[in-house]
This record gives sequence, structure tokens and C-alpha cells, in this order.
Amino acid sequence: MDVVTLTKDLVKFNTINPPGNEEGIAKFVGEIFLEHGFDVDFQKHEVGRLNLIASRGLSETYQPIILTGHFDVVPLGAKDWSVDPFNSKIIDGKLFGRGTTDMKAGLAAMIVAVVESFNENSPKGGVKLILTADEELGCRGAKKLLTSNYDIGEASAIIVGEPTSNIPYISHKGGLFINAKTLGITAHSSMPELGENAIYKAADAITKIAKFSFDVEQDPLLGYPTINVGKISGGLNLNSVPDKAEFTIDVRSTTKLNNNSAFAILKKELGDGVLLEEYTNLDAISTSEENPFIQMVYKVCKEINNVEWSKKSVSYLTDAAVLTPWLGNVPTIILGPGEPEMSHQTDEFCYVNKIEEAVKIYKNIITNNGESY
Repeated sequence: MDVVTLTKDLVKFNTINPPGNEEGIAKFVGEIFLEHGFDVDFQKHEVGRLNLIASRGLSETYQPIILTGHFDVVPLGAKDWSVDPFNSKIIDGKLFGRGTTDMKAGLAAMIVAVVESFNENSPKGGVKLILTADEELGCRGAKKLLTSNYDIGEASAIIVGEPTSNIPYISHKGGLFINAKTLGITAHSSMPELGENAIYKAADAITKIAKFSFDVEQDPLLGYPTINVGKISGGLNLNSVPDKAEFTIDVRSTTKLNNNSAFAILKKELGDGVLLEEYTNLDAISTSEENPFIQMVYKVCKEINNVEWSKKSVSYLTDAAVLTPWLGNVPTIILGPGEPEMSHQTDEFCYVNKIEEAVKIYKNIITNNGESY
């Protein structure tokens, strides 16, 4: 298989989330795996939405390496694209299209790498791919697998194919997404003293958040936790005192502050007048650089792309937040061909040479997993 052609084929599937519609792409990829001797399992997430689990060469003696990625992409945005977002074109060594960077190039590289890794010898312990629906809105496809008691099995390590420009990262922040609500009493706006303004309550709470920081130790890789209010709504009309307002709170946590503690701190800080409801709660993940798997990945990447790097963490959330603790906190690397700064952008692109390079990196990691290097 040609990895660039496969990336183009994956981009043709419009998997903008919402609604996602990942069933078509999941079945397309599933057919590829079936043709190459993999066992394939489709797990329903929602109507028209599938998670895909594919495996080959599993052993009772050794645990497999897991490669994971997601099928869905974000909306196109308000700005017009200069290229067709679902008909990839190569211009100046860049493959353009929605999802090229985040993360269909990563998916294509994983698919080609695992298929080719069986051409000569079966990788020790075999491989398993967990490809999910509905990742972009809080890793909900992976969480559905977890909460449905799916038999995930065991793993020796996890590779997450999110965009890193083929630089390996060993940690990422957690995500605590909260919907906050304030309530009041409605009245005519000419007599506001008869009502209770929910928007003023929300404004007071948001002002507190704007000045707030979590009093916790700095994480050596992830830094400090962050907090952001990203959306607000409220009120009925111009000439009424509003009796309800809502806003969202996005906390990015570290290993020094778990999400349950962050939620309790915020609840105390904002008081009983602000009702908080969490809808995503995924803690940070981190693996020691001294882990043998991580050291092996570092060596593979250095030999193939010959790039020096110092940063070891990313701030965005990945399915590893679900899978890594589920699998007993096995060593986890975030590593993919996409360009991080192009994620969710208009005229999104991925460098062609990075896609081809990722296949080599993944194959070498798979081949050397469990062996001395």
C-alpha cells in the first residue's frame, strides 16, 4: 500500500464531528485489515458510528503493542478553504485536506506499518489497533469501550498517532470539562429590583476564574494546570431580568493535580450559587523517560529523522487518557506525522515526507518492541 494514497482515501470520508459518521471509514479500514489476515471487531458507539479493533499475531506469552488513533475530524470553520478539504492535493510537498494532520495521515501510517511489519516475521506479542469514533469531543468513543466492559486485553505499550511532527512525547495534560450554571428570578427589566440577575452571578464567577490559579506544584513536564472559560449564554430577551445563565470551564490538569481535586477546589472557590456539572473527566498521563520502551522509541526516532528535541509533553488531550490507565498504566508514547500547529486549522496540511517517515518509525518500533535495542 502507498501511505500517501491511503491518506487521501481516508480524507475523502467526511467524518466531521458532530455528527461524525465514522461507520463508513471504519468499515473501509476494516476491509484492509481483513485482507491482510487481521482479526477485526467493530464496536458500535452510536448510530452510524463505529470503533474498530484489529489484531494479529497475539500471543499467550507476550503482550501486544497497541497503536491507537481516531477517525473523526473537527468542523471546517468559518473561513473559506483555498483547497477542497475532502479531495486531498499535494502542493509543494504538503498534503492538504481536513484531517490530514489530525489525524488521518497518522492512521494511514499506522495501517501500512502494521501490515508491512508482518511481511517477514511476526512481531513479538503481535499488534493491536484501537481506532475510535468521537475522540474530538472528549474521547467519548474510547470511553464507550471502557464503560461497556469491552475486553480490551493486555498491552506492553501504546503508541498514540496524534500530530507531533514525528517527535516522541511522553506525557499530556488531563482534561476536566465543566458546564456551570447560575439561576436567578425573572422580572421586567424596568423593575430589576424585583428580580435576581443570573448573568450578574455568572459574571462574578467568571471574574473569579479569570484571576484564579490552582495552588499546586509545577509538573516537571506539563507545567502548571490551566483554566479557561470558553463559552457563555443566558437571558431570554432584552427587557427581562435573566433567570438562567450558563458557561463552560475547561481545566487542563497535570500529574500534580487530578481532576477530582480540581473540581472540589473550583466548587469551593465559586460557592453554592454556581452549579457545576462535569461532562469530561480524564486525568493527565505520563511515562518515565527511563522506561526501556521509551528509550527504544527515542533511539528509533533519532536514527530515522535525526532531529534533536527537548520538549517531552503536549497540552492537548488524547485517547491515552482512557486507554493508558485502563491497561495498567503501560508505557505510552504520543507520536505521529501531523504538524501540531496545523490541527483544526483552515487549509490543514501534513508534509508528505513526514507521512512516509512515520511508516518507518512505526515499523521499527513494532519490530524492536520487547527486544533489546
